[in-house]
Amino acid sequence: MLEFLLYPKSIAIIGASRRPGKVGHAIMVNLLEGGFKGEIIPVNPGADEVLGLKSWKDLYSFTGGIDLSIIAVPLESVREAVTSTIKAGTKAVAVITSGFREVGAEGAALEGEIATLCREAGVRLLGPNCLGLINTEHGMNATFSQRMPIRGGISVISQSGAVCTAMLDWAAARNLGLAKLVSIGNQADLNETDFLVAFTKDEQTKVIVGFLENISTGEGFIRAAESAVSVKPVVLFRAGITHSGVKAARAHTGKPGGDELTYAAAFKRTGVIRAESFDALFDYAAALSLQPLPRGNRVAIITNAGGPGVIAADAIEQSGMKVATLHKDTASTLRDQLPSAAIVNNPIDVLGDADPARYATAVKAAQQDDLVDAIIVILTPHAMVKPVETAQAVCERSHDTKPVLAVFLGSSQAMYEVGRSAGCNLPSYPSPERAVAALRAMHEYAVWRNRPARVITRFPVNRPRVDRIIARHLKIQQIHIGEVETKEILRAYDFNVPDGQVANSPEEAAEIAERIGFPVAMKIVSPDIVHKSNVGGIKLHISTPEEVRDTFDLLTLRVSRNAPEARLRGVYVEKMCGRGLEVILGMTTDPQFGPMLMFGLGGIFVDVLKDVSCYLAPITAEEAMQMLRETRSYALLMASPGQSDVDLSAITGGLQRISQLATDFPPIAELNINPFTVGEVGTEAMVVDARITLVKAGGK
Repeated sequence: MLEFLLYPKSIAIIGASRRPGKVGHAIMVNLLEGGFKGEIIPVNPGADEVLGLKSWKDLYSFTGGIDLSIIAVPLESVREAVTSTIKAGTKAVAVITSGFREVGAEGAALEGEIATLCREAGVRLLGPNCLGLINTEHGMNATFSQRMPIRGGISVISQSGAVCTAMLDWAAARNLGLAKLVSIGNQADLNETDFLVAFTKDEQTKVIVGFLENISTGEGFIRAAESAVSVKPVVLFRAGITHSGVKAARAHTGKPGGDELTYAAAFKRTGVIRAESFDALFDYAAALSLQPLPRGNRVAIITNAGGPGVIAADAIEQSGMKVATLHKDTASTLRDQLPSAAIVNNPIDVLGDADPARYATAVKAAQQDDLVDAIIVILTPHAMVKPVETAQAVCERSHDTKPVLAVFLGSSQAMYEVGRSAGCNLPSYPSPERAVAALRAMHEYAVWRNRPARVITRFPVNRPRVDRIIARHLKIQQIHIGEVETKEILRAYDFNVPDGQVANSPEEAAEIAERIGFPVAMKIVSPDIVHKSNVGGIKLHISTPEEVRDTFDLLTLRVSRNAPEARLRGVYVEKMCGRGLEVILGMTTDPQFGPMLMFGLGGIFVDVLKDVSCYLAPITAEEAMQMLRETRSYALLMASPGQSDVDLSAITGGLQRISQLATDFPPIAELNINPFTVGEVGTEAMVVDARITLVKAGGK
């Protein structure tokens, strides 16, 4: 159905205007000047013709076919415009007009009405509150922007029309071509996922670029993004990651922005390239659309000044890539062909008076070196420097096996001149850091494309046992599953849990303690108390029967005083765990993306440093290991001098089992194992404390 939107043979403009400055006039001009070869049908009740084309008073008397209708009328006229164009047989509608959900409840109601009209008629709706769309292959500029881009391989999806116009200006300045550009606005019907699917199949699209403030369909986005990334790069910049940004995003689109950790996890899961800034979005798009992917992470630097070469080397190492060690034959070749004062190690310094031929020599040598995977060419401004000629010489020595990125330090004008230079597919950047960031994005995408297939391990577990516990809680509408039954669930998924039993009297508590062995921990059991420590309901390291009996009385007394309304079901007596590293394993269900796993070290690392890693379930063994590596505190998990290795497989196995539990039982909204103690290899990791929260009735 998107064929009628992206490749229409006829377009009706409802609100076509003869007056410059009007949206309907700008769209007409852009369609005519952009080279659209199909039929253009202006609709204006006050005009017989618009820009030389016959104009219709309305569409009720129009008998021709309409593939796409663009609506650019005042807000109060939109409903009638949608109704008339549907009756005229249109296949797709783009509503440019604003004033809908983004302004409040009344606008949201109107948006819902027009979306319903379109859905019931089988008509796809773009917008409302959007810029429109462009298809350069089709000669269609159905927007009110001022530019028609040249044809190229980048397709843009944006929830912001302003970002679309910025992308058009940016592409024009660098002579960079676009394939398609779609402003999706409020997404009353069509959203980012629909266009991810469409652009994945589109042969003209080589790179998909997107600006998003929210994602409409989490699971659909995951499927679409994974499919797209498997065949072409997808670069997304997501705004609205801070508290203020979330508020601004809601005001802009009328939708909540979503949790930043969850979005980051979704991008990691799908292989989407995350642009950290507006500039990075453009930087990555240029490199990915103009240059081949690197085969590895070894980078050669060619520069005409020492300082910028050092800056580039630092940026490369800090990014996780490597400054290449040149082959001895490469150094020998450069020594023979460059001036004696030139530096032929990496960075390769071709000296301040380098002409285009000298740069070409260095690039050719680096291209032929099997120890080099990518090249960054730096040019600093001197009187002798010829940026455009140098760029052309570099391009002539480049080929399709290694990416070459250019840095025109301190000379933005040179970047634009190179961009406008015909036939030069050289992405250029104002600083080494930005060029390195783009190259890192290319490398990470190449690694993603070459990764092994995802294999999810399924563990043998006791699902009926878990099902009974969850069903019992749901039946009585009790969403909190306490520690005792949570540990029973975790036992069913083969977690190690200390021996323990609920006691209902001091004497029974003492008998249990003597049976399981001292020392023990004692904790109150109540369906009404989630955090036992807040009411003084925990005591540890109890070593004698007398102390057990006294503790039973003490804990029950504290609960009666601190939580008099709580129902007390007894005291849990549990064998104390041995010492080990305390980590936190968790899961929370995101309303859009489903279960998301969390890992972190205990104490200050979570509470103060917020040092956690998150992944969407289900996860593979390698993804579980990656969760550990992504934390800043990962080094603490590795062996220190004189210490044994922490059993990392116990942590990664635990994360995979939580992943399976979460996907097996969608009613689980949250699971928290804190702490999970892990010792050296060969010891048993142990669940010390845990709780589960279920989805509320009617919730998701």
